[in-house]
Amino acid sequence: MNRPTPAIVSQSAVRRLPRLALILFCVAYVLPGFLGREPWKNADVGAFGAMLELAGGTAAWWQPSVLGSAVVDAGPLPYWLGAIFIKALPFLSPDFAVRIPFGLLLALTLAATWYAAYHLARQPAALPVAFAFGGEAQPADYARALADAALLALVACLGLAQLSHETTPDLARLAWTTLMLLGAARLAQPGAPQAWRGLLWWLIGLLGLMLSHAPGLAALLGLGWLALLGWHHLRRGAENSATSPSVAWWLALAAWVLALGVAVWVGGLRLPEVATAWGNLPWDSWARLLLWFTWPAWPLALWTLWRWRHQWLQPHLALPLWAVLVVVAHTTLAQERDRALLLALPAFAALAAFALPTLRRSVSSLIDWFTLLFFSFCALVIWVIWFAMMTGVPAKPAANVARLAPGFVPEFSLLLFLLGAAATLAWLWLVAWRVGRHREAIWKSLVLPAAGATLCWLLLMTLWLPLLDFGRSYGPISRRIATLVPPDACVLVDGLTQAQVSALQYHGQLKLVRSTAQDASRCQAMVVSPESQPTLDRRVNLTQWAFKATVRRLTDNKESLLLYQRVGG
Repeated sequence: MNRPTPAIVSQSAVRRLPRLALILFCVAYVLPGFLGREPWKNADVGAFGAMLELAGGTAAWWQPSVLGSAVVDAGPLPYWLGAIFIKALPFLSPDFAVRIPFGLLLALTLAATWYAAYHLARQPAALPVAFAFGGEAQPADYARALADAALLALVACLGLAQLSHETTPDLARLAWTTLMLLGAARLAQPGAPQAWRGLLWWLIGLLGLMLSHAPGLAALLGLGWLALLGWHHLRRGAENSATSPSVAWWLALAAWVLALGVAVWVGGLRLPEVATAWGNLPWDSWARLLLWFTWPAWPLALWTLWRWRHQWLQPHLALPLWAVLVVVAHTTLAQERDRALLLALPAFAALAAFALPTLRRSVSSLIDWFTLLFFSFCALVIWVIWFAMMTGVPAKPAANVARLAPGFVPEFSLLLFLLGAAATLAWLWLVAWRVGRHREAIWKSLVLPAAGATLCWLLLMTLWLPLLDFGRSYGPISRRIATLVPPDACVLVDGLTQAQVSALQYHGQLKLVRSTAQDASRCQAMVVSPESQPTLDRRVNLTQWAFKATVRRLTDNKESLLLYQRVGG
């Protein structure tokens, strides 16, 4: 029999995942990482410093800056969000206030992924085969089950955890990209009522990307999706009229060429630069990043493309596939490839969800057992190292922690311990539920991967939080420098990064001045990057300064700052 779709799903397989359980699951993933920690290096604290200056009125709102220098990631919208919440919530610490809008952006990303997958699954070509005597999955229940699966696949992606919990423009771009995908999915529905909602999400996402320093990506994604939607609707109309489908092909080609032209004009894309970047790209490390960052969504996405290979031009595959292709290609040109690849995860998750109706039971069991062993081992390692930090036993992990984080003094926190213990007990209950009760729900294969990723992230953000704060924060080095400079005196800085300047201002509470500023002569101390020291005499009269100390980050001997004290002038 020649089936129109490879999905064979019964009504019993699309049983509802309890909404309360799904919401609590999302809360358990979103909150850890936004609560109780300091800003981490580098992008996190650097972006926070720009938001702090916007809120304090020392930077222009249309050109965010840190100590007078424009930010590296120049899109103003993410910095506006953080600055607005700092000003609106003065009773909260600034580093906590800025996390509120970004926590909401992560929640928006999860919700938009769910609804995008839901509307994609409602496409006629995505529906399962109708049984001869009935009993096939109802469209709404089937779409809801696949949406649950897409959300679980997104949370399970290993690359999502850290970058989605930072207060950086990357998280904002992730949310805007997902909103555009949601808008495209709604617009693809045949005769969809309230199509204006899809257009609204589309425009919000497009505007957000344009104001978040991603105009070229917005153009390629947006106009590429428009081409697919135009072709899809014209072909649907051709099936019901005498309109020639060739017209749709020409319109799709014209829209794609227009998208490329706009990307070249807006994004500053140059073909020789692309050729040079691809020639210098370490393809092996790029491939490794792609494999682990998108795990476990990418193998399921590949399986989807194989099993649904006759429907590639249908919206439920074409729309997320276009996003994956554009973003993955963009990562080859980006300086920080992991942050660029972050934007592909919702589309990967949507594609992965369509693999589940076609998976064999043996493959589903293999996913479960691999996930069970992998995340249980990771959780065990986290607990063992935490116990070694607290007690010194086992001796080898305790010695490794002391060597990698010299000066760190662990302190027992009952609250963090209880949260970690509760998460571990929940994992054990979930494993028992999954192993002991073989439910038929098609989303069951992604429950353990998503729960395992959430467990390990929550354990890191509870049991290991003091250690990670000590190792990944500029707080310790900033506070040590503050004790070595004259109180209430301004400090010159030369060659420091945006993150280092932000940390010295916030953690060290230092009044910083650029070495090239006109009022630099009034400062009594100077902090210099070792990379800029060889040319320091071009900007500063070194006869007026004496070297005082080299201050290193306690967890990184390769990163240090040089401290000078004024002796004349």
